[in-house]
Formats: sequence, C-alpha cells, structure tokens
Amino acid sequence: MKRLKVGVIGLGRMGQHHCRVYANSKEVDFKGVFDTNSSATRDLSERYDVPGFQRIEDLLEQIDAVSIVTPTPTHFDIAMQCLEKNVNILIEKPVTDDLDSAQLLMDAAEMNGLVVQVGHIERFNPTYIELKKVLESLKVIAINFRRLSPYRVSNKDVDVVFDLMVHDLDLSNDLTEKEPISINAQGLMPFSNSLDHVVAQLFYNNGPLITLTASRVTEQKIRSVDITTGDAYVEADFMNKSISIHRCSTAEFSDKNRNGVSYYQESLIERILVPNAEPLSLEIKNFVDCINQGCSPRPSVKDGINAIRLAKQICFLVHEQNQQYNQLNDLSFVNDGEIIDAYQNPSNR
Repeated sequence: MKRLKVGVIGLGRMGQHHCRVYANSKEVDFKGVFDTNSSATRDLSERYDVPGFQRIEDLLEQIDAVSIVTPTPTHFDIAMQCLEKNVNILIEKPVTDDLDSAQLLMDAAEMNGLVVQVGHIERFNPTYIELKKVLESLKVIAINFRRLSPYRVSNKDVDVVFDLMVHDLDLSNDLTEKEPISINAQGLMPFSNSLDHVVAQLFYNNGPLITLTASRVTEQKIRSVDITTGDAYVEADFMNKSISIHRCSTAEFSDKNRNGVSYYQESLIERILVPNAEPLSLEIKNFVDCINQGCSPRPSVKDGINAIRLAKQICFLVHEQNQQYNQLNDLSFVNDGEIIDAYQNPSNR
C-alpha cells in the first residue's frame, strides 16, 4: 500500500510531538511542516529532515493528511483550507471555539468524504481503554474525574474548562452515550481573568452522577478518575497508567502469618495490567487507519461538538453564579440574615 503523505501545521509543544510520531512511523511519508514562527519551522525542518514551508497552501499541495496543532481560534479557517485541498485532518481539541463553526466544519468534511478526527487524546490512553473493559460488567453509580495542574506550566490562552475539563467531558460522553438532564457548576478565578478552578456535576436519568474537577492552581499534576459501582470501587490513574479494583469480601480475621500477626480482611484489591503504549501514537495510528480503510473516525467532529456544548454550558453557569455572588456582595444590609434572605428571594434585592 502506498504510504500516506502527511504534514504538521503548528509547531508548539504538542505539534513537536506530532512531528516526532510521524517521523518515526513506517506507515506514513512525512512531507513537511509549517508554523507562523519561521524559526520554529526551520528548527523542526532541520531536526526531522523534511521541508519547512513558508505558506500553508504550499504544504497542502504535497500531502494527503495533516495534523492541525495551532491555537483554537485558528482551527476553523485552517481546517477549511485543508478540506478545500482534499486533505484529511487530525485537529487538536477543542475542535473549534464555537458551535456554529464546528457544525460547518462537520458538514464540509461529510460533503467532501474526508476524515476529520478530533484530538481528544485520552480516548487513546491505554488506561482508559482498559478501564472501559473493566466497566463493561459493572453497574456504574458515580464517576469522579480530577484533572489538576500547577499554574506556572498551564495553558493560559483559554479557561480551564476548555483546556483541561474538556478531556473529561468527552470521556463522560463516551462512557454514558447520552446527554445529562441537568448540570451544576462552580468556579474561581484566583490567578487570572478567566476560570482557573472549576467543579461541575452532570446528572443523568438513572445515573450515573458525574463530578468533574479541573484546576490549574494546584502544585501537583493529577489525571485520575474514581468510579463507584454496585459491586466495586475502581481507581484509575491516567498519568501513571494504573487501575485498581476494590471488591467486597467476607470480613474475617486471617490466619496468623509466619511472624505471628493476624489481620482483618474486608476487601480485595485487583491490579489491572495496563499496556505500555503512547496515547499520541495510538491516536495517530487510528487517524491513518481511518483514512486507509475508509472508516469513520472516533472521536469525530460530532464528538468534539458534544464536548464543546457541555463546556460552554458549564462556563455559562459558572459566570452566572459568580455574577450573582458579586451582586450579593455589593448589597449593604444590616445583618447576615437579610443578606441570605435577599439571595434566596431576588425580589427583595
């Protein structure tokens, strides 16, 4: 089979990883790179011995498929250029910064019969792949996602919902395959003028209850999910690639061990073997396979739209709550009781 000719647009930290994976893949022919930063283009061109292009149009003439790894506000225009040139697309998340342009992109991809895969990379994390297998036989009651990062190394171009939480919103959609019936959300802006720390809850008919925490104000980097089921409690760590299943057992004292010590056993812990594979490599392989085999990609633009829709709802709720709190704090009442009454009864304000 003829190797797919590929390129990369956008050579920041993540774009450089795309270059590395393409350069080391035997399934593709890495044909070139582009970035508005000419020095970045030159550096990556020299590092991987591929052409560095001065114009996107010139790169698109040479390739069958491309990774778009640029700031979110540029995604739509670049993607439409690619589709006009009949080039398949792997576009980083979020797919666009608004729903209307994402819908136009999806329509254009379908009209041209091209693959447009959205880079929700956690779908390809080996830990998540194994976790879905574990959950197949369990009745899920509640899910708790945590995605936390230190502020100094975080992306500050967008708020934390679109930077971090959007990953777990996509996983929530994938696990439930349905829309939540209601959403609660609270958030803080301690370090910037956009949301830095957000907690959201998604409610579904007949469950599960999903809680998501995304923060860029913690000093520890965490990417984890804890799941409560009818038969077990499951812990998964996406960074350290580990899964533990806590199952109930008959509580009893065990026989003494060789040191004469007995212990009380109340539960059993299973450790699941997680394959050692790089999520980005699996994501790009899926992209290439979809093109070669004519398959529909997952995550698709529709999946990306569903994640954006939830993210926008959460941001709206948080800003609405914060506005209410600010209005309440501006009120000058004699005692706390009147302030509480004013909050509970808006007509009293």
